[in-house]
Parts: sequence; structure tokens; C-alpha cells
Amino acid sequence: MSAINGAEFFTDIILSIDETPFKDKGTLKNIVENGKDCYSYEKKGSCYRVKGTFEQLDKLVSRCQRATDHHSTATHGQTGQHNHHASTRVKSVEVSRVVMDYINKKCEEKLGKILGNCSLVTVLQSDITARITFRPQSGSFHQAAFVRQRFITFYQRVASDLHIISVPGNLHEHNKLQRKFSTLIFEPSNKKLTVMGPFPHIAEFKEFLWKTRSTKRPVSKTPTDSLSNRISGSSSAHKDPDDESCPICMETIVTNKKKTLRCKHSFCSECLEKAFVYKPVCPTCGELYGTLKGTQPDGGTMEVTKNASPLPGYEKYGTIVIHYYIPSGIQKEEHPNPGQPYEGASRTAYLPDSSEGRMVLGLLRRAFDQRLIFTIGRSTTSGRNNTVTWNDIHHKTSTHGGPTHYGYPDSEYLSRVRDELKVKGIE
Repeated sequence: MSAINGAEFFTDIILSIDETPFKDKGTLKNIVENGKDCYSYEKKGSCYRVKGTFEQLDKLVSRCQRATDHHSTATHGQTGQHNHHASTRVKSVEVSRVVMDYINKKCEEKLGKILGNCSLVTVLQSDITARITFRPQSGSFHQAAFVRQRFITFYQRVASDLHIISVPGNLHEHNKLQRKFSTLIFEPSNKKLTVMGPFPHIAEFKEFLWKTRSTKRPVSKTPTDSLSNRISGSSSAHKDPDDESCPICMETIVTNKKKTLRCKHSFCSECLEKAFVYKPVCPTCGELYGTLKGTQPDGGTMEVTKNASPLPGYEKYGTIVIHYYIPSGIQKEEHPNPGQPYEGASRTAYLPDSSEGRMVLGLLRRAFDQRLIFTIGRSTTSGRNNTVTWNDIHHKTSTHGGPTHYGYPDSEYLSRVRDELKVKGIE
């Protein structure tokens, strides 16, 4: 098992075994049924889908491999032919090209450790998706099957946390920011930067961008101006000890224009007013003031229904179905291209009808009312600009498929989305 270090820590692995390589279809049936007390399984078409722990499926795959090795040797008589046949039995994986682009650029070392001696064969299916096949150097079905499972686990974690935003910027800023935020990908285009990376790092970048741009002030371009400012009577030797500088404009706060927040930080009232237009938080410590409003277009609806069908991982509960609708319209000043039309959207999302699921539903309702669920930008699925897209609050838009397909099971999703809402002052 040294070829797949770490895989033994994964549980609830689902393995698909095709009966095609077996000379006698009854052979695979007997092998699978002999272990039914250790794992669960179902048959779909010519495949058995078996769910169990690493150790259980390890033993199952070993038994299958021995059976197919015997058949392959008897049929072909040559190891090379057997290896080629065995390496193609592991089911390929459909992936997002955007997610794989990020993995290839920023997670190369982790991906290499997962693959070991395996290689990836990628076939582009469209502008959006690609299909990946796993091929080990040894041709071992056993090795490729578990490398596939390790890759899926890793891919799910990356995909569920990946976020894309667009901000004003140029090539010069792109190079500087790329050095500072090594986990993000910056792509300059038309005086804007498309930024892609994990949600926490995107949030950190947005906070950095806001702080640096909100604290910029005009800089004197001539030595005379600079010198005159220094000798205009505001030197530290003649400075009133009660004078206080505004953290935003860096100038002395005029007493009758001073605004002190409950967190005890003070600013010029005009500077603070402008800062609050962007985000109602203290520019120094980040404490939230008032209600955060987003740029979600007006006129949308959020309707909720329920059904008795359970979601994977929440078999004891029914399902909450959220129907979002945002009509098409014309962009306003707060949007990327004011005056231009934007394409609306209709989205459906799912939550378990558990106590925590109902709590998250209430938080999402507040976020929708505060215009935080959607924004206008570039769609990560279609690639189109000027369209309504998800903001940085992740939703489950499928009931099945796991995080790779924005569905369930995903045991950490409810906790994760609550953290995303908390960042926006909704808790």
C-alpha cells in the first residue's frame, strides 16, 4: 500500500467496479456479495457501486484483481497487454476546467503526492468541463482506483472553496499583487483583474484592497509643496498634544468634524462617511456598524418549499428547496458596467430540513434581503459577462454528487456557509 500513502484515513469511499473484464459475470457477483456484511453495494447496469472504508474496499479490490489477473493472463498471455487493459478499467472523472486550472497552477505539489506513480490523461469536453483518466505506470487497477478516490476528495475540497471576483486593476498591480498573494491567480483584462482562489484568501485580498485604496491620499509632486507643508506650523514641536490623525486621510482631525465609534477609534466624519459607503465597518479594527448591503440587483424573489426526500448525509430529514429569481435589467452605478444591460438568473438551492438547516435558511433570507446573495459579473460556468452570478456565499445547487458537483453529501457545508455569512455580519 506504499503507493497510496494516506488513503487509509479516508472513509465512506464509493468504488465502481465494471463486470466487463470478468470472463464470468457471476464471479464478480460472488466476490461482492461475499463481503456484503462489511460494506453496502448496489448494481447499476454493468457496474457495482460499493461503499465502505479503505480497508474493506482494499480487500475487495485485491480479490477482484486476482480474478481479473487470472483471466487476463489466460487470455492474452502477455503482461504488457494485461497492464494496458487493467489501467483503463478505472472510471474517469469529469471536472471543471476552471478548478483544474487552479489545481495545476497552485496545488502542483499536493497533486503530485496524491498521484504518486500515476499520470493524468485529460480530454477537453467543452469550454467548461474536461474528463480525467488515471493511468499508473505499473498498470495496477488497485493503485489507480484508490488514487482516483484520493484525487476526488482533494478536488472536492478545492472546488467547494474556490471563488472568483473581478476588481479594477492593471498589469503593474497584477504583478505586485501576485507576489503578495501567492495562493491567488490574477488575470488582467480591460483595466480589470480577475482574481481566483480559496474563499478565505479572496476575503483577505478584498480587505487588503479596501484598506490600501481607502487610505490613499494625494501626494505632493514637487519638493516645494512638500517643504512648505513641513514648515507650515504643523511640525511636532508646535503640535497640540490633543491633535489626532485620521487613519484614513492621515491628516489631523478637526475637532468639530471628529467622529468616534463605539470601538473608540476616531476619524474625520467625512472620511468615515465615504468609507461606510463601501463597507460599514471600522477601518481600523473591522467591527461592523449597521447593516451590510450588497450589489444584488433589485426585484428578485426568494421562495421556499419543502419535500420529504432526504439529502445524502441527512437521511433523517426532508429537504428545503430554495428558488431564487433575479430578473434581467440595466446596471446601476454600483455595478461593473453602469448603463449596460445584464442577464438575470433563476437558481435552485437545497438545505436539509434539520434544525441547523432551518437556521441557515433564516440567515440566507437575511442575506438575500441585504442584497448579498447575488451580484453582477462574469459567470464561472458559462463564461459570460454582465450576468447575475453568485456572490461569495456558497449554495448547494444539486442534491447529489458531493462538493465536486455542488451537491451532497458534504458534512462541513452548513458550518462553512455560516462562517461565510458571519463575515458579512449575519449570525
